[in-house]
Amino acid sequence: MREEKPHKEHLPRVVEKKFQQHEQAKVEKEKPIFFGLGMFGTIGIGTFAGRWLDRIHFLDKRVSWTLTGLFFGLFLGVAAAWRWVSKEGESRRGVKHED
Repeated sequence: MREEKPHKEHLPRVVEKKFQQHEQAKVEKEKPIFFGLGMFGTIGIGTFAGRWLDRIHFLDKRVSWTLTGLFFGLFLGVAAAWRWVSKEGESRRGVKHED
């Protein structure tokens, strides 16, 4: 597919959009390599908190807090990853995302 050439009147907007994309790419390059992986640590934190609650016999072992923490951490990690991936997809398509 060939891009259509922009009309003369639209050229400043096209140039501005390309400049913003270039600046955004420079900023994203500067992010640490583990930027996106940090959110997956919630699974470990949830499991750790659950094991601690199990060790102190919270609620007399009626509930497995290790499994509860694992699933809660998994849920938070998946939700954070979903939000991050959708935000990245929107930024690549040029959609403005308000936080």
